[in-house]
Amino acid sequence: MTASAPATGALPSLRQRVLRHVRGPLVWTWLLGTVFMMGLANHFTQSAFDRALLDDAYAIASHLRADDEGQVALQLTDSELKAALFDQAEYVYYAVYRADGSQLAGEPLPLLPWDESEPVSYRETLYNGQLVRAVALRSAVGEQQFSVVMMHTTRVRDSLFQHLFLYAAIPQLTLLALLLWWLRHRIGQDMAPLAALQTSLSQRDAQDLAPIPPSAPATTREIEQLRHTTNALLARISDNVEAQREFAGNVAHEVRTPLAGIKALADYGLGHADPAVQQQQLQRISDSVARASHLVDQLLLLALSDEASAVQLLPVAPADLVQQAVLRHWDAASRAKIDLGAEGLDTAEAEQLRIAADANLLAAMLDNLVLNALRYGGQSVTVALQSAADGSRIELAVIDDGPGMSEEQCQAAMLRWQQGASGQSLGQGAGLGLAIVGKLAHLQQAGFYLAPRAGGSGLRASLVFNAVHNPAPRAP
Repeated sequence: MTASAPATGALPSLRQRVLRHVRGPLVWTWLLGTVFMMGLANHFTQSAFDRALLDDAYAIASHLRADDEGQVALQLTDSELKAALFDQAEYVYYAVYRADGSQLAGEPLPLLPWDESEPVSYRETLYNGQLVRAVALRSAVGEQQFSVVMMHTTRVRDSLFQHLFLYAAIPQLTLLALLLWWLRHRIGQDMAPLAALQTSLSQRDAQDLAPIPPSAPATTREIEQLRHTTNALLARISDNVEAQREFAGNVAHEVRTPLAGIKALADYGLGHADPAVQQQQLQRISDSVARASHLVDQLLLLALSDEASAVQLLPVAPADLVQQAVLRHWDAASRAKIDLGAEGLDTAEAEQLRIAADANLLAAMLDNLVLNALRYGGQSVTVALQSAADGSRIELAVIDDGPGMSEEQCQAAMLRWQQGASGQSLGQGAGLGLAIVGKLAHLQQAGFYLAPRAGGSGLRASLVFNAVHNPAPRAP
């Protein structure tokens, strides 16, 4: 059964999400920048027009003079007044008021409420149905106070403001559109390797675990790292699948033979009525089942060692593990009349030794080495514990006095499905024990060595671990 792909039609693409996150701030930046710019333009435009309006008020106030009798009047002829207030695009109005509110000159403009504390006041109001800008200027002739009011329509100012808005906002809006187009194009180019990776994975067969080739040049470090990570995952899956296939092949190949032998022994026993023959066949069946069970255990341990990618190394007391291994095989050694013993455990220094290892895996390794020595060695097997002179390395060695092997034979025996001459002559085992020990030693950052025993016949199988200094006190 194949898993159906999740529905993703309602979800936006990564490019759309990135563009959405970029487009929003850009539009708001343009909008706020335009508002700020237009406010600034309006401020300076208003200031320029107010300055011109105030200059007209000063021009009118400068021509207020008193005659010989002390009467104040506006000393401007009509032609001079028209020249002073001439504006071909706007309407300009003026009025001069006395302190009591009576009008001295000009048009009957409304006397708006002004701030008496300020010499100049500005207002915007309606006059003759038009929006005008008004200024009131406080002026004095002698001891008499006057107010000069100037009103100016705002068509030119409003037109100038609109032109500023168009000439400033439209180019910025055009640049914003070009920037968004460019971002969309560049983001699409940067996302192209990611899309190619997705296409490559979606079109790949489930059995294809080959690395993904770079179909497009990587544009970002993250996309390239994603491809490397995906390839690493595919490699781990491929190794796992290969280990499962190898395990299945090993089981099918190695277990079929002992099962066929057990069936043949059972059939032979059932075909004879003699109880002695049946008893003999039952004993052979029991021995064959024991060998098959041991083979299955070895295959399972081999599969475990192949799949284990990381082992947690903790401080372990090697003296305890050696003693336990000897006790576990004591009965088997006694039945086979083999002298099984330990060496290097009866010292205070040995009790304090610690190695960085996994206790369960180390116990399985010692079991393999001791069983090999009991099966193929001579009449004596010793499990020895000793520390290097500098205390950095600790060796656990299984030593036997059997026929032994040469250096070349020792190296070959450490490979999978390889046996020495003793194993081949006895027809026992599958040639997996030493390979398993080597694999488990590698996982625990330890060394495994098989060599002829020094000073005589036999073999020395050594496990060399890193020592752990200043261990924590052992629990009573």
